[in-house]
Amino acid sequence: DEKRDRGEGGDDSDEDSDEEDAPIYNPKGVPLGWDGKPIPYWLFKLHGLNHFYSCEICGNESYRGRHNFEKHFQDSKHSYGMRCLGIPNTRHFHGVTKIEDAQNLWNKLQHAVEDSAFDGEKEEEYEDSHGNVLTRKTYEDLARQGLL
Repeated sequence: DEKRDRGEGGDDSDEDSDEEDAPIYNPKGVPLGWDGKPIPYWLFKLHGLNHFYSCEICGNESYRGRHNFEKHFQDSKHSYGMRCLGIPNTRHFHGVTKIEDAQNLWNKLQHAVEDSAFDGEKEEEYEDSHGNVLTRKTYEDLARQGLL
């Protein structure tokens, strides 16, 4: 009886199981850690888990914290959303979450590529027998006139 009064020996397993089954006190809605208990509040704030970021391309999915948000651009859900829009999921679109913004950027990139494409009529260069470098048009005009 003395051991039981002091809490030594005996069956304490009933008390332990009651503590495990008790609901976890989590008034601020902090996410649970690997041990099933809420992570410390300072860690919650440090990782920015109090901020939610939504992505319209992913079907208005919300991501908790900047790290998860940044990571989702390589996920299959975001890639699938970009493919459905007919846009490749490249580094240019990292950080773009609105469908309209992605389409505008894609159109702008396509026009930039078209403008920078090689145009042989304007950019092709020829060299005459004296070492002078001429554009294609100038070279052909001089050749027609017999000045080369």
